[in-house]
Amino acid sequence: MIVSSVLVALASTPLIPDGDGARELAEKELAKPEYQAAKPTLIDQWARAVADFLIDLFTPQHGADLGPWAAIVIGVLLVAVLIAVLLIWGRPRRSRVRSSPSVLLGSADDRTAAELRADADRAAREEDWAEAIVLRYRAVARSLIERDLIAPAPGATAQTIAREAVAPFPAESDALHEAAVAFDDVRYLGHPGSADLYHALVQTDERLRSQRPVPIEAVPA
Repeated sequence: MIVSSVLVALASTPLIPDGDGARELAEKELAKPEYQAAKPTLIDQWARAVADFLIDLFTPQHGADLGPWAAIVIGVLLVAVLIAVLLIWGRPRRSRVRSSPSVLLGSADDRTAAELRADADRAAREEDWAEAIVLRYRAVARSLIERDLIAPAPGATAQTIAREAVAPFPAESDALHEAAVAFDDVRYLGHPGSADLYHALVQTDERLRSQRPVPIEAVPA
């Protein structure tokens, strides 16, 4: 009896939904993420509208009404506006990519090697030898990175950078080690630094800049 009642109820249920039911099913289907991701953006819609307008503008009927020069001027203006909108729309994304600073010797620092050298020289003129040594060693590290001679990890220490730099400059092993020691002394141990230490670091930096690095295949294992 129960089975027959169920069969009767199923038979009486319409398989094709009415207008409201069909609209509700369609709205639920279109609300799925895959449909939303495929939805055209505002820029896509605007670009399509401009393209349709240009196609319609240069049809024989509209071209005769406006004249050839008017149609060309309007088309050029619309294309220029579209390019401007695309440039402005893409600017925030580029700024977000560039807003992430690189990490060098435990600190976020985006300065180039030239900028670090200038700041180090400024500190040296003020006889702030500790700051000058820190900045000059950062300049050494940044210069080697800019030349693609080393690729230190974000948490690399001064000694790690010195050891990596020995591969392209094996003759500077001792000087690089002493430069890293000077950096650690003033940066972490609170030593005041000195003019002699700074000038020795400057000379090491200048030699590294002027020397040709040893090719990787020529470095002994």
